[in-house]
Amino acid sequence: MVYLRELYYPEGFSLPLKLIPAEIFWIEIGRELATLVMIVSIAQVVGKWRWERFGWFLFLFGVWDIWYYIWLKLTLDWPSSLFEWDVLFLIPMPWIAPVIAPLLIALSMAVIGLRMIREASSKWSYHPGRIAWALGLFGSAILFYSFMSDTGAVLNQQLPQPYRYWALALGLACYWTGFGVSIRWSSQSKDSAVD
Repeated sequence: MVYLRELYYPEGFSLPLKLIPAEIFWIEIGRELATLVMIVSIAQVVGKWRWERFGWFLFLFGVWDIWYYIWLKLTLDWPSSLFEWDVLFLIPMPWIAPVIAPLLIALSMAVIGLRMIREASSKWSYHPGRIAWALGLFGSAILFYSFMSDTGAVLNQQLPQPYRYWALALGLACYWTGFGVSIRWSSQSKDSAVD
C-alpha cells in the first residue's frame, strides 16, 4: 500500500479517492487475497481444532492490521490522526472509515483470538452457541454497513458523509457481548462435562 500512496498521493493520502488504472487495481485485489490466504493458511497449520484455528485467524489478522498502520506511520508518517479516513479493503467494494475503526476492531480481534485459542485448546471445551453467533453476525453486518454505506460517494470521487461512530460502537459491543456469552456457554458446557 505504501507504493500506491507514493504513486498517487505524493502530497499525502486524503479523500476524495483518486482513480487508479485497472491493472494496478487488480494487483491490489490480488495482494489482499494473498494476504487472506496466508493468514488462513497459518491459522490452519498452527491450530489443532476448528475454534482454535479460528482464534488464530482472528489473532493473526488483528496483529497484521495493527502492524499495517504502524508501518504506514513509520514509512510515510501517516496518519497524522486516528480520525483520518482510510480505504480499508477493496473486496468486494472499497471499505472506508477513519483509522481508529480498523484499529479498534483489529485490537478486539487479537484479544478475542488469543482468548479463543486458550479456550479451544481441547476439542470439546469451546462452543460459542447460537446467541454468540447471532451477535457476531449482527455486529459484522453493522460494521460492514459503517464501512460501505458511503462507498458510492467515494467511487464517484466525492467526500463521504461523516463516519457513523454509533455503528462502530454497536458492532464492537456485539462482538464483545457475543464473545462473553460464548465463554460463559463454554464454561457451563465444560462444567457439565466434568460432572
